[in-house]
Amino acid sequence: MKNAMDIAPAPRAAPHTPAPAAAGLDRRVSVAPMMGWTDKHDRYFLRLISPHALLYTVMITTGALIYGKKTDILAFNPEEHPVALQLGGSEPKDLALCAKMAEDYGYDEVNLNCGCPSDRVQRGRFGACLMAEPKLVADCIDAMKQATDMPVTVKTRIGIDDNDSYPFLLDFIAPIAEKGCDTFIVHARKAWLNGLSPAENRTIPPLKWDVAYRLKQDLPQLNIILNGGIKTVEHIKEIMPHVDGVMIGREAYQNPYLLATLEAEVFGTPADKIRSRHEVMHMLMPYIEQCLQNGLPLKDISRHILGLYQGLPGARRFRQILSSDAYRPGAGTDVVREALKQVPEV
Repeated sequence: MKNAMDIAPAPRAAPHTPAPAAAGLDRRVSVAPMMGWTDKHDRYFLRLISPHALLYTVMITTGALIYGKKTDILAFNPEEHPVALQLGGSEPKDLALCAKMAEDYGYDEVNLNCGCPSDRVQRGRFGACLMAEPKLVADCIDAMKQATDMPVTVKTRIGIDDNDSYPFLLDFIAPIAEKGCDTFIVHARKAWLNGLSPAENRTIPPLKWDVAYRLKQDLPQLNIILNGGIKTVEHIKEIMPHVDGVMIGREAYQNPYLLATLEAEVFGTPADKIRSRHEVMHMLMPYIEQCLQNGLPLKDISRHILGLYQGLPGARRFRQILSSDAYRPGAGTDVVREALKQVPEV
């Protein structure tokens, strides 16, 4: 049996060419669920930059939905569409109930997290540890699909601990696909369930994009979306011939205007239809004002826009003003306007 480290890159003679879905969601570019980051304010902001990217919520546990304030947890702005809800859980009945909630609230997709390696998630018996229980995951997916007409997808790693062979990954995917799940978002690193923090699990296990390439080659009937270490347009151009799409994580948060470049490069949006950074901010201001009127602190929105002018003159001062003045009690849109004076109108 070969270890995943021994898998050779997929042949390039007949590359797969991803295309927009004839029906349903366009998955060529999506923004990963990132705890503490991709809340509804961030998604509203990102949607102003990219009309086409598929956006994901943070992972929400079934317990939080079943026993918490559903309206507060599930509410989102209609402008965010298309938007997917990511769930954490391992009880089929609970996941089915939450999938139905997602549909009722108007989400476009529901996704099951099988990739998070944190201790808290493991104690709840969900996340990456579910890779050791493919039959249970298949039962969860089956229950979710019976509860909703929305697409039901899975986000996974390529392995866990020493179970990182390609056959192990196939044995995980096969029973889930048999239940009708046709889209797998593959974070192309294995996860260490013990010994590494979640942050270390995002960087220390080596990236193996070729494993995702091989999955698409061997299972062409499935949609394979690659996640992990994607930071540049050049990366995306390298990846796209081999899979059906890319999911961008931290780079989409720290350098959000990358999504504007992808509007042209991936979706073919004409240059005159792509909003400049200042146009994005102009469109964001009424949203900020409304949130402030509803009692939301400015910092809850301003923290998401710190990277908008990354690499441009004045970007550091822009960040400094927002990182300090926006945290003062009663801070208003004048803080944002002052920050905008520091950067060129691009």
